[in-house]
Amino acid sequence: MTLQTEIDEKSKEIHTDGYPMSLGELINMYKDKELHLQPDFQRFFRWTDAQKSSFIESILLGIPVPSIFVARSDKGIWDVIDGLQRLSTIFEFIGILEDSNDEIKTPSSLQGTKFLPSLQGKKWDDETDLENSFTSEQRIDFKRSKMDVKIIKKGSDEDAKYELFQRLNTGGSALSDQEIRNCLMIMTNKDFYTWISELSTDPNFLATLPLTTRQLNERDDMEIALRFFVYRNINLSTVKGSDDMREFLTDSMIELMKLENFNYEEEGRIFRETFNLLNTTLDENSFKKFDTSKDKFTGGFSVSSFELLTIGLSENLNAYNALDKEELIKFIKNIYNLDVYKDTTSQLGIRSLSRLKIFAQLSQEYFLDEL
Repeated sequence: MTLQTEIDEKSKEIHTDGYPMSLGELINMYKDKELHLQPDFQRFFRWTDAQKSSFIESILLGIPVPSIFVARSDKGIWDVIDGLQRLSTIFEFIGILEDSNDEIKTPSSLQGTKFLPSLQGKKWDDETDLENSFTSEQRIDFKRSKMDVKIIKKGSDEDAKYELFQRLNTGGSALSDQEIRNCLMIMTNKDFYTWISELSTDPNFLATLPLTTRQLNERDDMEIALRFFVYRNINLSTVKGSDDMREFLTDSMIELMKLENFNYEEEGRIFRETFNLLNTTLDENSFKKFDTSKDKFTGGFSVSSFELLTIGLSENLNAYNALDKEELIKFIKNIYNLDVYKDTTSQLGIRSLSRLKIFAQLSQEYFLDEL
């Protein structure tokens, strides 16, 4: 297939439109429930009051702002794909923004900005404080300001809006890779997001992860939990070692969420039992590398160690739950003595997915052979 053929084929899968709209039109669409924001996304998008004020300043001064991207649903409602923080800032300022409980958030007041220091303390329309409110003329001019809206029309490929969201919010974004995935979970299958979010708070699971506050804030705990289920449920033999690990995790997550036979109850049970066993055996050393020369676990959380232990162990829980603690510790330490492990970790520049394929097979064989 030639490049032009691929371009022609993929172009047919996405139908778009676009035109400038006044803020007043967007405000009315939101009031009429014809423009849908994801309130749950607010936890991921963290604009400061200064950033919000700067954005309002840009509108007032007529400074061009980035386009809003929306996807048209079967019912004609527009789902916001990119621009949630910008629209939320506008709707919060004028006093119509709803939170995840469908309650109106307290209208925001502005801070003084570089070009408009008199914005300090200004509100949209406060009858008890008219001096610090926008005038009627200012409110009218504000609502007449326009933003460019790009629309993914009905009939486009069903995955187009998820792909677009990921591309628009990756690279140069304040969000981590996992925060982007969390947004995709909410858009695609909110029940899956709730399920894995709750599992990531399991005390035994967290006790095995010596993560920093920054790592927890960026939801590395949820990425690690996601890895557990991806490793268990995705056929790793078909994965290309040259592929990008970040894209692999995201694509595999979407694949998992679409599985009709994914057993949430059973997978959750295995998750809890696996980390209960590891916590009672090695606690925070569970996923640190074992230094055979020093006879001790060293460093921080190691993805390699996570791959080595969780895949095979979770598939053979009954046998290892019955094993004496000291025997299990000795058994786990021994995996770091294997030639396959040493050869793989000594390779310079080995790709993450190539390593994963090797360690997945090693883990499955190692924990099974010892039964």
